[in-house]
Amino acid sequence: MFVFVSIILVFVAYTISIKFVYYRYSQLWPHLRNKISTPSYTVGNASFCPTQVRSSALSRNSEDEKPPVTASETRALLVTAHPDDECMFFAPTVLKLVESHAALYLLCLSTGNYNNQGLQRKRELLDSCAVLGIPSNHVTIIDDKELPDDPAVQWSTALISSLILKHIRNYSISVVLTFDGRGVSGHVNHITIYKTLRVSPLIPRTAYTVLLFYIFYMSVPTGCQIFSLHSISLLRKYLSVLELPVSWLFPSDFCCLIGREEYKRAKRAMLCHRSQLLWFRRLYVLFSRYMIVNTFQAITVETKNVKIY
Repeated sequence: MFVFVSIILVFVAYTISIKFVYYRYSQLWPHLRNKISTPSYTVGNASFCPTQVRSSALSRNSEDEKPPVTASETRALLVTAHPDDECMFFAPTVLKLVESHAALYLLCLSTGNYNNQGLQRKRELLDSCAVLGIPSNHVTIIDDKELPDDPAVQWSTALISSLILKHIRNYSISVVLTFDGRGVSGHVNHITIYKTLRVSPLIPRTAYTVLLFYIFYMSVPTGCQIFSLHSISLLRKYLSVLELPVSWLFPSDFCCLIGREEYKRAKRAMLCHRSQLLWFRRLYVLFSRYMIVNTFQAITVETKNVKIY
């Protein structure tokens, strides 16, 4: 009897802690959103690109039509590696930004053609974005031989940096969101995006890497922030909503949390990726905390006292 009562008390206490997290988050969200508001800078040269881009997009904004910018508007760029990343890993962030009327752009660096399903996965991505609330003209899908959906192929960091820079400057992006150094699932393509953004010449590297650093970081407008999605342990990853109190205890620079109705919408977006709905991904949708909460760490690179080796 004592054990039964103890279990009930623990369950009640944990349920209360989850409700407390939701309550506190609802109070903090306006402050979090203000952290990523667009700084006051002008749109750069629309043709700016440090390397020649040989990529094509299924759908994108016309580069000649520069978007109007206000100083308080949030303009975010989500950089992913494959179709379905946007809802498998970033759905809470996308939904919260869309709900807040932020201008959200998606840059998907491959067509997901690992199993020769590239055309189908492009269509699925656009369907998913429609459910999540990202306009089709805000979605860019890159189809380039240097960026194949293949963990055995090393992606071109120069090409990635040029594509990201082009979006930042063309659309006056105030915040870039992408993977961290573990890529959530450990996929090499995910990690390469982070490495491209995180490269620092303070560490002995090749002259090419140092040059890439200068091209990227010296060209990003002042005030543009870069955040990487926290990768967590396997146990925490599949605790679903039960993981929320744990996430709350660990520090993060930016956080997005959704409720039941938004989760249903994220699930519908994932169901658009019909070619990827194997049994283990269906389980992922049910149990992954990434379908409910995203926590981010700011990527900072010290640009002072740079040493070139």
